[in-house]
Amino acid sequence: MPTVSVESIRSSLQGKIPKGLDVVVQTPSGEMELLEVWMIYKVEPTLEIRNVLMEHYLQLVRYTAERVHQKLPSEVDVDDLYSAGLFGLMQAIDAYDLERGFKFETYCTQRIRGAIYDELRAMDWVPRLVRSRSTKVDRARKSIEMETGNKATEDQIMDFLEIDKDEFEKIEKDSRPIGMTSLNRKAYDSDSSKEVQEIDVIQDQRQENPVLDLQRKDLQLLLTKGLSRAEKLIVILYYYEEMTMKEIGLTLDLSESRVSQMHSSILARLKAQMQHRSKEF
Repeated sequence: MPTVSVESIRSSLQGKIPKGLDVVVQTPSGEMELLEVWMIYKVEPTLEIRNVLMEHYLQLVRYTAERVHQKLPSEVDVDDLYSAGLFGLMQAIDAYDLERGFKFETYCTQRIRGAIYDELRAMDWVPRLVRSRSTKVDRARKSIEMETGNKATEDQIMDFLEIDKDEFEKIEKDSRPIGMTSLNRKAYDSDSSKEVQEIDVIQDQRQENPVLDLQRKDLQLLLTKGLSRAEKLIVILYYYEEMTMKEIGLTLDLSESRVSQMHSSILARLKAQMQHRSKEF
């Protein structure tokens, strides 16, 4: 149990009371001056008194979290930053020294921002060293391009950073990890009130494009127009079903050489027919 009394702290703070502590706050036991709340907490830190201080400075956490969130992708939740900032505020309250005479707001803002940055680093799956080295390469590239007006070469970047080719290749390899994105990321601005996210516009590779399917059918009709039934089947089975000449012969009850002969004849006729329509294709 601390032996320092509230009165001794009050007397030691004469002439160096931090600005902003002359307001009145609501505590479980009634209204008190903020400075008195601080002094009581420093003498006997309890959860109830710390909660009073937390509630009084919550707007600083919200303000800092929103400022940091403005520079981040939309999939980062501002509430996650706010939660991390609360831990920074708690640490700042415990470590704040009244006798130093500076504003708590100035001190705690840095602690809150640091806690938020620590949370962002924990969320980042790429190591911090890789990020740092990649940033140095990007800065070097921009500096060279601004100075010369031309695109920076690898040799120029290596000379600028004073590194060898092996180290540069390692940095380039590490800076191109497998890309990850959130399906909740904002895809593009929409005229409606609903935000369009990546999950709303993600391409389904298993579904065939209906436009390409129609074009494929139109081309098939054009190529097989004027051919006999056997000739149509040869074109469809060979080019669309990807069957071999031998398999087509077994299907049509023809020899493989006969199918090959008919295929060559079909190609010659189609080439002659399509020469004057080459611009359409």
